[in-house]
Amino acid sequence: MNDLRGKRILVTGGRGFLGGHIVDRLYRAGCTQVIAPPRAEYDLTEGASIERLFASQKPEIVIHAAAAVGGIGANRRNPGYFFFANAMMGIQLIEAARRHEAEKIVVLGTICSYPRITPVPFREDDLWNGYPEEVTAPYGIAKKALLVQCQAYREQYGMNAIFLLPVNLYGPRDHFDLENSHVVPAMIRKCVEAKERGAKEVVLWGDGSATREFLYAEDAADGIVRATECYDKPEPVNLGSGSEISIKELAAKIAGVTEFSGRIAWDSGKPNGQPRRCLDVSMAEREFGFRASTSLEEGLRRTISWYLANRAAVGR
Repeated sequence: MNDLRGKRILVTGGRGFLGGHIVDRLYRAGCTQVIAPPRAEYDLTEGASIERLFASQKPEIVIHAAAAVGGIGANRRNPGYFFFANAMMGIQLIEAARRHEAEKIVVLGTICSYPRITPVPFREDDLWNGYPEEVTAPYGIAKKALLVQCQAYREQYGMNAIFLLPVNLYGPRDHFDLENSHVVPAMIRKCVEAKERGAKEVVLWGDGSATREFLYAEDAADGIVRATECYDKPEPVNLGSGSEISIKELAAKIAGVTEFSGRIAWDSGKPNGQPRRCLDVSMAEREFGFRASTSLEEGLRRTISWYLANRAAVGR
């Protein structure tokens, strides 16, 4: 077990949604030297900026949580940027960690890297058995390239680089703008605002038949820190809850918690995305003892409560 207390730990994206939860989890573990620089200070798509970051902060452990992300709509609008930004950030960061002799780097991938048609539950060795869902493929492939880099650097340089595959995340501090948000915060905002307006329906993308698995962000942070402490192998590891739900069922749950009693209408002209997503999470439990502890129902209640209390700060 790698004792992280006393280590200088860089969390890229540490001011963001998942990164902020990782930083909190590290502090709870007794870590006192956590580096979470603001995005405005270091542009991680630029090699010179990354070099300046490593030279000035001298991290011993790196957790790469920064990413250009968004829901289906954002992926449709920004395929080139999502590919470029995620590839450039990761490739240059891993190389800088090697050159500056960081003790360990933890790279976060994405469930979008799996083939569009993958047997359920997704197992880590299914990762290369086909092309990803087309809409999110640029993002997924950029992230998957970082797995290859981690494995290649481990083989050639003996670098301690690990790669984790988080499933769809949600929770407090998520992004709730409808242009770029993921499915859970988008549904929450639509239902809350429809209830306030007295609207009789909300319109959601797709037909509701696709299934997804969701992991509460605090649970994800716990799994990432556990892996940082305990996992040192080249194979990628899924992080999830192991529970599958249809988008239609999810919408009904969110409507119930937000007390929206109107009709849910489906815009089937919009894409569903990947037909099914559900992970085999046994490797994470076996290798570093991670099992999600927050039920979807409880996680949704906490997320909705946070959103209602912080709407002014998050721009509605």
